[in-house]
Amino acid sequence: MEREFIAVNVAVLTVSDTRTIENDTSGKYIADRMIEVGHKIAARVIVKDSELQIRAQLAQWIADPGVDVVIATGGTGVTPRDVTPEALAPLVTKAIPGFGELFRWLSYDEIGTSTIQSRAEAALCGATYVFLLPGSTGGVKLGVDKILIPQLDHRFKPCNFVMLLPRIRNEPTGRG
Repeated sequence: MEREFIAVNVAVLTVSDTRTIENDTSGKYIADRMIEVGHKIAARVIVKDSELQIRAQLAQWIADPGVDVVIATGGTGVTPRDVTPEALAPLVTKAIPGFGELFRWLSYDEIGTSTIQSRAEAALCGATYVFLLPGSTGGVKLGVDKILIPQLDHRFKPCNFVMLLPRIRNEPTGRG
């Protein structure tokens, strides 16, 4: 029997000192693609490259039962202003290292060894999934299309992130 699609509520965070809603192509791509495949956008915000501001926004969404998934773009490089992973670190319940590993493996085909400069990562924070993608639209497209869309689709087999949400939230799964 085919599983039904289950929409999740996605918050999109762009980390940038220069982007606005009008020129934020990476955040727009995330939001547009999530809507296109059937998910709901719970919020879309741009914050400066400030560890405290990033952490405050992430913490707000993690605490919000109306947000299932946070997808952030930007701040994952190696320069001093790239602090998104550091902002997320104290909020992590369980790291999901396979996300960053797979992202860099797939990215190698597009940008070669430059992929080692990416600190794309993912974690479960309480009952909220948080995914950190690079600021580049190319990196966002790769992460969204090749990893997140399949993994946020309840019909994807053998397993996916959405099917685990009831267990993560200690909700009844309907299994005896």
